[in-house]
Amino acid sequence: MIERLLNTKQASEMLGVDSKSLANSRYSGLGITIPFVKMGRLVRYKQSDIEKFIEKNTFQHTSETNKA
Repeated sequence: MIERLLNTKQASEMLGVDSKSLANSRYSGLGITIPFVKMGRLVRYKQSDIEKFIEKNTFQHTSETNKA
């Protein structure tokens, strides 16, 4: 089964960031690094990749590091 693909606006709403932040990250490779699907001019994000990003960047306190 193919999972749901989100456009940049939907992904940014799910993450609580501006859609320009995702666009800048795609362009520069820095910041919010979430894999994306490119279909011609369209950009889509797998919902599971966004959920993994959130999980990987969830901490209990500030001295924790990224879970690798």
